[in-house]
Amino acid sequence: MKPRASRVLGVTLPELLTALVIVAVLAAVAVPLWRVHLLRVRREDGITALIELQAAQDRWFGSHARYATVEELALRRRSDRGFYDLELRVGDDGLGYLASAKATHQTGQDDDSRCVEFTLDQNNRRRAVDSEGNDRSADCWR
Repeated sequence: MKPRASRVLGVTLPELLTALVIVAVLAAVAVPLWRVHLLRVRREDGITALIELQAAQDRWFGSHARYATVEELALRRRSDRGFYDLELRVGDDGLGYLASAKATHQTGQDDDSRCVEFTLDQNNRRRAVDSEGNDRSADCWR
């Protein structure tokens, strides 16, 4: 009989280290991109809340010939998913309003320094600012 050559099965240390390096590089790229994507998706919560508020104001104006106050609309102070605080300011004559959605601090959405606050008025003027107060309307309202 011929003796069999013994063969060790398994993964060598260099193969294992190569695989770990590949996983580390992929994670280093994927995690920040995922975070940016998550912040972008959460912006829709604030935008949706403002558009719903605008529709409610238009309905109110059609019936009362003026825009509603916070109390009259029974406005929620937070967006549906809770990522934005909502505020409504109505002009003294009731013929104009400015609605805003600011990123909340408790949810981590305030890490979105590019789109900190969204505003919308009775003329459908949409504005967004970053953490330094610069206009980011084109980037944020898409």
